[in-house]
Amino acid sequence: MIVKHRKPWELPYSEITPESIYRSRRDFIKAAAGAVGALAGAACVGQETPGVLQAQTNLPALGAARNAKYVAADAVNSYKDITTYNNYYEFGTEKSDPARYAGSLKTTPWTVQVDGMVGKPGKYSVEDLVDFKALEERIYRHRCVEAWSMVMPFIGVPMSSVINKVQPQPSAKFVEFTTLNRPSEMPGLSVPVLDWPYVEALRMDEAMNELTFMVVGLYGHVLLNQCGAPLRVHIPWKYGFKSGKSIVRLRFTDKQPRTTWNLSAPDEYGFYANVNPNVPHPRWAQNREVRLPGLFKNRDTQMFNGYGDQVASMYSSLDLKKNY
Repeated sequence: MIVKHRKPWELPYSEITPESIYRSRRDFIKAAAGAVGALAGAACVGQETPGVLQAQTNLPALGAARNAKYVAADAVNSYKDITTYNNYYEFGTEKSDPARYAGSLKTTPWTVQVDGMVGKPGKYSVEDLVDFKALEERIYRHRCVEAWSMVMPFIGVPMSSVINKVQPQPSAKFVEFTTLNRPSEMPGLSVPVLDWPYVEALRMDEAMNELTFMVVGLYGHVLLNQCGAPLRVHIPWKYGFKSGKSIVRLRFTDKQPRTTWNLSAPDEYGFYANVNPNVPHPRWAQNREVRLPGLFKNRDTQMFNGYGDQVASMYSSLDLKKNY
């Protein structure tokens, strides 16, 4: 008899809560003003801001079949959870700033510059890079380096399908992705908290891994601006700062790129940024996490965010305490 062992991300359709129930969950718990650290971060969830959400009915719907192979065995966060509590410093450093200010961002027309060690360089539209007839929904865990987490129903395509279209040269070892730098529409850029534009990168084997996802939608609709519209990447086994938003450039290179947070604070934000409960952040532990909209670190952090069976082999030769 063959016994099938379910992978960590797999969940039968019968066990997936319908989207209508997600949306009708109770409103977020509002926390006391004196909360600090990760507790304070979680407490900000759900604070009402006039005009925070673009009306969902005004967002184009995206047809995408759920891929049952990639369904985290966790309750999915509500649309409101995901779209009102964001790290997107180009719109401000408070978690509510992106939802408050990102409406000014113009996402059409949009082009992505592809260059470096690649066979088909040039300027591409999102539609050139992403096959919208092949969209799929994947329910992925998201873990932030600040020790909070969510579960998100993203819509997109494997990043490998985008990379294959532009034909990187065999000597390319990394792909670098750059976020839009448009101060007239992104008020956070006026504050030099980071060296703009925001740059992140992956090794080619990481970028080509089946889990790495190029995202164009969320909850059945196109992405909201505060979530990285019109094109972002999601790497579910890494801390969230690796997942670049509003991407305007893909550059292929044989040298490890210099990435924004690693340049800003190299002792806190490593190039790899793999979720690792055994390597504490210099200012807080990483072995426990808050699952928003909760208030407390009541979950054990999983190595590689629970995707170790699929990605651990890529790092077998590395000391993950040094290559954090």
